[in-house]
Amino acid sequence: MDQRSVDLVVLGAGPGGYAAAFYAADRGLSVLLVDKGERLGGVCLNEGCIPSKALIHATHLIDQAAEAKDFGIKFVKPKIDLDVMRVKKDAIIQQLGQGVSQLAKGRKVEVLQGKGFFEDSNTLRVETSSGQQMLSFKQAIIAVGSTPTMPAAFDLGNSRIMTSKEALDIQDIPDSLLVIGGGYIGLELGMVYASLKSRVSVVEAADTLLGGFDTELLRPLLASVKKKFDDVYFDTKILSLATKSKQIEASFIQGDKQWKASYDKVLVSVGRSPLTANLGLNHAGVDLDDRSFIRVNQFQQTSVPHIYAIGDVVGGVMLAHKASKEARIAVDAILGETPVPLADSVIPAVVFTDPEIAWCGLTEKEAKERDVDYKVGRFNWAASGKALALGRTDGLTKVIYDAKSERILGVGFVGAFASHLVSEAVLAVESGLSIDDLALTIHPHPTLSETLMEAAESALGFSTHILAKT
Repeated sequence: MDQRSVDLVVLGAGPGGYAAAFYAADRGLSVLLVDKGERLGGVCLNEGCIPSKALIHATHLIDQAAEAKDFGIKFVKPKIDLDVMRVKKDAIIQQLGQGVSQLAKGRKVEVLQGKGFFEDSNTLRVETSSGQQMLSFKQAIIAVGSTPTMPAAFDLGNSRIMTSKEALDIQDIPDSLLVIGGGYIGLELGMVYASLKSRVSVVEAADTLLGGFDTELLRPLLASVKKKFDDVYFDTKILSLATKSKQIEASFIQGDKQWKASYDKVLVSVGRSPLTANLGLNHAGVDLDDRSFIRVNQFQQTSVPHIYAIGDVVGGVMLAHKASKEARIAVDAILGETPVPLADSVIPAVVFTDPEIAWCGLTEKEAKERDVDYKVGRFNWAASGKALALGRTDGLTKVIYDAKSERILGVGFVGAFASHLVSEAVLAVESGLSIDDLALTIHPHPTLSETLMEAAESALGFSTHILAKT
């Protein structure tokens, strides 16, 4: 068998892998990108971020049509054509996938479709449709991503029990849907199905949804969840699932109380697991932690100095933009430069529910836990002209800043289009701006972005549209 020799091989073509391959090519390296999927883009493009946002947009249109009556516009009851919705979603994925392939071709990044397996620390065996290929490499970046976690107790081999992948295929609209897990994936997809008129119930083992987010920002979302969903169970676990006729029976436990209920479908959304098995990492000498994530240093190096790892396989927050940032860090390190470690970067988090939540930097809870002397500026969107014009006053902008230096430590939004607002906040925290800097920056009126300026002004006691406390 012939063995090819390459400078850099990137294993996995998701938003981390293809970002690494493209950046390395732009910096003059010859790159070979290996991925087992039929289309580049990884889970994010094909089974996660992009299809979910397409469906979220589609179902927002249903909700907006219903809300239009408040502005004197009435629509007939919408007729849902799942086939058309699915075709549109798939067309978006196809277009983006083709775009990534064209970008690879334009950069002369060779793409090899197949499953990679490390024979040793310098050799990758790739199983392709035309047979095996052996690659000898000088440097490697592992970016194979993660997969939805399916506890053994829930894995009945029944198509009515779904992960996010099957839920995004949206083959039908179940009359009743149980979502196990109150994280961002479960809530986003739960809202999609609720807008399509499924009766949705959510069960969460913790005492709140979206653990880790600022509780003040969660309140408007919790109010929306209670309106959209039939039931929301906190401090509750599912003991087991069982097939019962054409439904799935779930056994609940909450403290001393136990009960059973049946649903047409169940979405299991309890986290994601790294795809580190069956890669031959032990042959390469790459160390894993006790949760099967790859151990890396601040420059994304594994226990084997010329092998790097990025994205979901290294743990931490599992976000596409975090993986893309790690791609830059890894390639800069390969080039002999000293990149800025991820720990020194500000990573925004967004939940695409309705209302959306977006945050960057420290939360108030984290500030308290770290014994930081901080202050808070808030602006309620009920005082925003733009929010009122949109009929979306269910929002809040919140700024955390250092009491002495007045440097901005964290910023959060809850409300319509929060995902579009957070980038300015990231720049403010990343650049070490002060609360004065935000307050003195002229924002266009009327916009939702000016709620950030007014939150800063409120902290200083002179916000135009709210009364200062006396």
